[in-house]
Amino acid sequence: MKSISFWLKTGAAGLLAAGLWISIGMQAVAHHAFSAEFDPNRPVLLRGPIVRVEWVNPHTWIHLEVTNDDGSKTTWMVEGGTPNTLLRRGLSRGTILPGTFIVVDGYQSKDRSARANGRDITFEDGRKFFMGSSGTGAPYDQDRN
Repeated sequence: MKSISFWLKTGAAGLLAAGLWISIGMQAVAHHAFSAEFDPNRPVLLRGPIVRVEWVNPHTWIHLEVTNDDGSKTTWMVEGGTPNTLLRRGLSRGTILPGTFIVVDGYQSKDRSARANGRDITFEDGRKFFMGSSGTGAPYDQDRN
């Protein structure tokens, strides 16, 4: 007969393996290709001040307040590359601060909400940065081929 400690160790190892399997599966589902969420046929040009910036993996999010044609305001969420990718291109927490006026060239989400995938960000002084493709199928990927 096997001891209780053997069964406890076996059970703990099984739980650990199940937890790893679930977490790996969730990460794979959470990351997406550009074409799964954004529409390459719906380009947007957004202008306005930054309201909030989220430096989280796997993508950064820049929230900006856009003034509509009728004078109303809409806060757009713009997805960028990973924080590491933007840092390597010269953007940092100190360069995209709330209140900074920017222009974002990107693509609207397929659900037509106020979300977009950012291709380029341009500052008032003319500095322009590539925000990073969010994966296979993004228009930038197609331009490189």
